[in-house]
Amino acid sequence: MQKNENSKYFQYKHGNHDTNTKHNSTRTPQINKLKEFNQPGKDTSDAGSFYSCLSTPNKGFGVSSTDKDAWYYNMHHTKRGKAIIFNHEHFQVKNKNFESRAGTEMDCRNLEITLNNLGFSVIPYENLTLDELNDKIDYWAKKDYTKHDCFLMAVLSHGEEGIIYAKDRGYKPENILWGRFTGDKCITLAGKPKLFFIQACQGDQLDSGVQLRTQVDGPSSFKIPIYADMLIAYSTVPNFVAWRNLKGSWFIEALCDALNKYGYVHDLLTILTLVNHKVAIEFESNSIDPKMNKKKQIPCITSMLTRFVKFEKEN
Repeated sequence: MQKNENSKYFQYKHGNHDTNTKHNSTRTPQINKLKEFNQPGKDTSDAGSFYSCLSTPNKGFGVSSTDKDAWYYNMHHTKRGKAIIFNHEHFQVKNKNFESRAGTEMDCRNLEITLNNLGFSVIPYENLTLDELNDKIDYWAKKDYTKHDCFLMAVLSHGEEGIIYAKDRGYKPENILWGRFTGDKCITLAGKPKLFFIQACQGDQLDSGVQLRTQVDGPSSFKIPIYADMLIAYSTVPNFVAWRNLKGSWFIEALCDALNKYGYVHDLLTILTLVNHKVAIEFESNSIDPKMNKKKQIPCITSMLTRFVKFEKEN
């Protein structure tokens, strides 16, 4: 698809949860007084004190395999990419009485099959301690991805707000996971999709849902932010639980189903909207505990993608 040069714009139902329990505008006089800040070189930040902001070091140029104005990422490299799965079933966390995550082996197996079918080289890891997980992520963050379309990581584990658990202790995912694959740190992935899927709770709140009734009636080089081209998909929204059963988790089941059906048909964000639909509509908890029964779940997607991700079949 080519950009229009005349246009300014881009035209299951049983389970346990994963924790223990062209704009026109009129200037106002006030805005006119701030006119100087709308001039080139007058941008400021919302960090309070501009001079207190920390800057990331400049590590030089990456090489973009996609034209600056392209709508879609280049998905015609020699290799699709690596898909790393960290699957955590058993835990030994101090002061935490985590149950084993029954059904997660099905999630891992289904993800392997689905991602292999999309052309990924899949590497699964089981029940790593935080030190072991750190070592593996360091290893993969230092690899050369010049010939790869993209990079994918999936983590299946227990979690709470802002924390995911390895076998022996918790960690902040922004530091341990995607923080090491930013464009300044992993230069051969700069400008390429970096996709992260997290099956874990983000809290202990339960979603009881709500009843609805259907109503029938350019330049040779360009700069990008270091966190550009990432997508982070959580199984649930912050503060809420994520559900699973012996067949696996709702989110991973819906994700694999959608990728198997539409992986070569739709772009990734469209597919993830279908995943949201399936999890939200088709799943509801079934528990003998009335407090845990008939509960709902909605995945949460944070996209820093700057183009569409569309998987292409190999020739």
